[in-house]
Amino acid sequence: MQLSETQRQIRETARAFAARAIAPFAAEWDRAEGAPRSVLREMAGVGLMGVTIDPAYGGAGADFVSYALALEEISAADGGLSNMMAANNSPVAAAIQQHGTERQKAEYLTKLTSGEWIGCIHLTEPHTGSDAAAIRTRAEKADGGWRLNGHKAFVTGGATAELAMIVAVTDPAAGKRGISTIVTPTDNPGYRVIAEERKLGHRTNDTAQVVFEDMVVPEADLLGEEGRGLGIALANLSAGRIGVAAQAVGGARAALKAARAYAAERETFGRPIAEHQAIAFKLADMATQIEAARQLYLHAAVLRDAGKDCAAEASMAKLFASEMAERVASEAIQIHGGAGYLNDFPVEKIYRDVRVYRIYEGTSEIQKIMISRHLDSLDL
Repeated sequence: MQLSETQRQIRETARAFAARAIAPFAAEWDRAEGAPRSVLREMAGVGLMGVTIDPAYGGAGADFVSYALALEEISAADGGLSNMMAANNSPVAAAIQQHGTERQKAEYLTKLTSGEWIGCIHLTEPHTGSDAAAIRTRAEKADGGWRLNGHKAFVTGGATAELAMIVAVTDPAAGKRGISTIVTPTDNPGYRVIAEERKLGHRTNDTAQVVFEDMVVPEADLLGEEGRGLGIALANLSAGRIGVAAQAVGGARAALKAARAYAAERETFGRPIAEHQAIAFKLADMATQIEAARQLYLHAAVLRDAGKDCAAEASMAKLFASEMAERVASEAIQIHGGAGYLNDFPVEKIYRDVRVYRIYEGTSEIQKIMISRHLDSLDL
């Protein structure tokens, strides 16, 4: 697709930032299992922590295509930081913009877009992932608000973020219509991080288990209407899946770049291995798969910007791009030979980072279920 001038500018801004502030340090931060908080504030300083948010609240006011393009660029430099950017932008900031009160927007949204605060989403629980309606965290009526008790898992930024978007059961008898969403600062008494996970990849962000122990939040921190929480949390599901597809493309692009550089330098039988057909064909296949995945996520993003249903297209983009990224990263290691298995070269980190894209925001298997349910509506 042809990008607008604004879309190109945002992409180039993200690319320049990634090249300057992230890529040179990503391997070091990966080994240290954490990136400095300052990099997220710098990211906000160039408009990347509220790409689609109204400028009245400190956002860039751009379209969703611009956001996805920017996310691809950050992911090409580091997967973990791209995931912090994704969580902050959508669902947290996007949900507050769509459903928040003016107080919530003024008090919370402006802090998220400025980088003063980072947002995290509390949906998954130890016993449930894809079946979001099976959550057990309870929010019971208390004086002037709610009292929360529960256990959340796989929370990106759960140990470092300042604002939590929490999905909890407020009416157990009402089923899906008894689930609400609450936004509250993480310094709220009763918010307790009980574990920070050790992970295969995405080591530059924290992934936490969090429990709520009689955590009281005011009525004013209810996001949207009571009983509409599951809809609010899942409304940005297609957006999240498009975002993961963009992240996967970024990671795969970085793997291809590293493989091309190595193939141009490594010589066998008197010439660079890039000149051997076996390697040249690998590189050609990798480039083709990356471009196909990019067009899938851009198409889904365009539909979203047009206000059209893009559930199937988002799932297709996420399914293809996430599985493509693992294949491409694996081929990049193969091109490096034994060197690709060492952390002296970037491809082993990229391989670790891209593996999770087949899992979060709905596994590949869930995406196939979603696509199969929409076959009649697709022009196939």
